Amino acid sequence: MNDIAIGAPPTGAPLTAANYKSSYKPIWCPGCGDYSVLSSVTKALAMIGAPPSQVVVVSGIGCSSRIPAYTSCYGFHGVHGRALAAGTGLKVARPELTVLVAGGDGDGYSIGGNHFMHACRRNVDLTYLVMDNHVYGMTKGQPSPTTEPDWDSKLSPGGTGLRSFHPLVIALASGANFVARAFSGDPNGTAQIIAEGIRHPGFSFIEILSPCVTFRPEQRSWKELAHPAPVAATSDAARAARRIMTDDGFNIGILYAGERAPYPALARETKAAPADLEGEFAL
Repeated sequence: MNDIAIGAPPTGAPLTAANYKSSYKPIWCPGCGDYSVLSSVTKALAMIGAPPSQVVVVSGIGCSSRIPAYTSCYGFHGVHGRALAAGTGLKVARPELTVLVAGGDGDGYSIGGNHFMHACRRNVDLTYLVMDNHVYGMTKGQPSPTTEPDWDSKLSPGGTGLRSFHPLVIALASGANFVARAFSGDPNGTAQIIAEGIRHPGFSFIEILSPCVTFRPEQRSWKELAHPAPVAATSDAARAARRIMTDDGFNIGILYAGERAPYPALARETKAAPADLEGEFAL
């Protein structure tokens, strides 16, 4: 990959959000929060200044997973729930690249839930953005892992009765090095949080509340419910756990910024060449 491959401005010109936007027009439903998230992603990339040719956006399946097509960066649209596996492999193989993984609450926490936990544990230096709207939007409104247990709908009369998945708690307990929550209704604030997540070493997890007003019109009230977290970020996992466990679900900001070394930094020096290993199996 080279710096003039895609999306690069003339030599010496400053990078702007426009340099990271593709010519494809987004086709989300009117009022979808993902429009603002896309804007925040391009603003964040301009903040960090990485050339588009050195950025890769990986996604899985769902409305939010269309993000790669709407950027001028390299992109990979994978299969359902496997975006983190692809993104992890890419970052380990090409550590010089800036890797973002984008998805939704269904893709990331249901079929992709096991990958989510172990990506946090591995602490590879990438940023995971999950646009959470508490519903499967692309497949017409089924309850997702983060849906409230009493949410009544045609597809789940009376609600599921299942406890909602708490991604921030899972991320912290599994070893994510950066845990934050943003709100699509604040695109500038979201861009700043994404930029901070990219800069922070290790696995950065950012939950972005992104309303689906088509299937969950009541989520318009999130604009009034979202508020800045009342405390500053902490590097103390125990303190962060207490904050997150008592969280109302609408605290916006960086909740945890840890100090673990990312996975590549922990890799041990190779002590044997492939030829040495082959010799052990020679007949």
